[in-house]
Amino acid sequence: MIHYIIDGNNLIGKITSLNSLPDKQMARHKLSLMLERYFQKKKVKVSLHFDGFENEPIKVSGIKIHYSQNRSADEVIKKEIETINNRNSVYVISSDIEIISFAKVCGCKVLKSEEFYKLTINQNKQEEEKPSNFDTDEFKRLFGIE
Repeated sequence: MIHYIIDGNNLIGKITSLNSLPDKQMARHKLSLMLERYFQKKKVKVSLHFDGFENEPIKVSGIKIHYSQNRSADEVIKKEIETINNRNSVYVISSDIEIISFAKVCGCKVLKSEEFYKLTINQNKQEEEKPSNFDTDEFKRLFGIE
């Protein structure tokens, strides 16, 4: 099974709509919902890591949310990587050079946060925003457009 380990704060920093929010907890919650929506029909394991402590619980399905507490999220991510036996099925999502280097040395696949966002979540949002052919055809019929 493919396992995604996501550096949550790093990913938030690459998404303009999230990093501009004044409330850090709201950004974490919105990211969690975006990821839940993206991964909902995929048979994968997802670990989402945040620095610090859990302020209020984020309830999403299919995603295990980790808070680093008194350590850095980077430390916790590295520990998780070390505990996995089949690392060639692990994708680490981060733009942090130290995490990227560690993950590669351990045999994980790496995708920078901005690439992951562009290829997955943002792509998914764009597809949702496009009208279907039925919507377009119906619109044309209603307004007599050929």
